[in-house]
Amino acid sequence: MIVWAFNLLILAVGILIVGLIKPKWLLFWMDNPNRYIIVGISTVLLMAGAIMFGEGNRQNAPLSEVGKAANPSAVAEPVVAESPADLVK
Repeated sequence: MIVWAFNLLILAVGILIVGLIKPKWLLFWMDNPNRYIIVGISTVLLMAGAIMFGEGNRQNAPLSEVGKAANPSAVAEPVVAESPADLVK
């Protein structure tokens, strides 16, 4: 998801730059295109990319914590039973 967020952010910046220079290229169906529309579209895409980046980071964080907590035997020393009576305890 983080890669998609970067792609969306790059697309938004590209649309903003091209739209501010030549708005007729992006809004070809309009007779008199306005740069405010381009700024609005770019802002929405930037916000969507930022949300996707944050959600991708948030979803990856618990996975590392679960991986550390799921394997406690790697940190603790294993218990060795010397006799079958020790297993009952």
